[in-house]
Amino acid sequence: MTDRAEQLILDLWTQTRLDWGFATDRIAQAFRRDKRLGSRERRRVSETLYGMIRQARRVDFALEGNHGRLPGGDARDRARYLTWRLLEGEITVEQAKAAMRNVDWAAVAAVDERIARERDPLRRFALQRSLPDWLAKRFVDEYADEADALAAALNVRAPLTLRANLLKNDRDALAARLQADGLETRPTPYAPHGLILETRVNVFGMPAYAEGLFEAQDEASQLVAELVAPPRGLVVDACAGAGGKTLAIGALMESRGRLVSLDVGDRKLDELRRRSRRAGLSNVQAIAVGQETWPDEVEALVGRAERVLADVPCSGVGALRRNPEARWRLTEEDRARLRDQQFAIARRSARLVAPGGRLIYATCTILRDENEEQVERFLAAEPEFEPMSPIEIWGRERAQPLVDGSERFLKLLPHRHDTDGFFAAVLRRRR
Repeated sequence: MTDRAEQLILDLWTQTRLDWGFATDRIAQAFRRDKRLGSRERRRVSETLYGMIRQARRVDFALEGNHGRLPGGDARDRARYLTWRLLEGEITVEQAKAAMRNVDWAAVAAVDERIARERDPLRRFALQRSLPDWLAKRFVDEYADEADALAAALNVRAPLTLRANLLKNDRDALAARLQADGLETRPTPYAPHGLILETRVNVFGMPAYAEGLFEAQDEASQLVAELVAPPRGLVVDACAGAGGKTLAIGALMESRGRLVSLDVGDRKLDELRRRSRRAGLSNVQAIAVGQETWPDEVEALVGRAERVLADVPCSGVGALRRNPEARWRLTEEDRARLRDQQFAIARRSARLVAPGGRLIYATCTILRDENEEQVERFLAAEPEFEPMSPIEIWGRERAQPLVDGSERFLKLLPHRHDTDGFFAAVLRRRR
């Protein structure tokens, strides 16, 4: 790794640790500023920074006992960087000593032996998987024997997954096109229009992307969009953001009917409009809404939508593979505010649903109090709605591996499905 790349890693690490803001955005900004870095260096910078963020607690624990000898500031961050490389097997104890002599690197390398001697099983688990205590406890309480496998799966890099744009090609045609461009792919096992890229590339610089042949979208997100099962009538994406699921739904609608995408503010909706044009969608209408109010053109849709997707703001715990810094940024107080927001959005979105129509409540988290418990809370407040199993939509053979034990909800978990963690409930309004 070049000195320039190492310095960029340390700079990005220092910035990220200040507030645990989105590393993806900071990396992209840094790459735009420094055009001299080659693709291999960029990949190393990204992977190293994400690795340091994921392993932040384990790395700091490894350095415990050395703090009296460690200088502060930049030197301490450099010690963290060397620790991560040592624990990953990229450098030896001797190489670490040569780079920084005032650290007991042999003790640092033996951190996992120290963790194994930790008497408190919850603390031992949190240190092993580099989790905050509150999240480690949630995993153990909710997933019991699966907690370790779940945490381990959230600590690895997510696959690079594409969705073929059905308006311009299908999965087989896209795979052939990418192979002609020198890229190997394999089909996603659950989503019918997805491909997993076997090599890491900048997909947004590919000609096939510029032509609108695909979108980058995790398999779980593709499945949530498909669960909407959109008719060619009125469909609303109530929390559209930059439009990943809007584009997938629009393709399933074959750009027919009316697809209304809502979000607060115009910045993300402007991106949605650009993406829609590239994809060839002509049935999308993007409308900015307030946090608690709708403009008249949205109020006019009340009671008319056949499908409403409410992919609500959430803790993002299911997407820690992509946004590992979220584990350090989140607090239980933040999540309490999110739960109130989720409930309010679900109830407001329900107003749009026509008799016999469906509200699809979705999150990219795997915690019960944002998922199953929110659905129960919603059903108690809105008795005209009833849960509808994904099995009714997809059939038992296809849906069985993707639903929870009750068979009421879509529940995707990284250690079982190798997708982001996602949850979705289909709630049908009685006629």
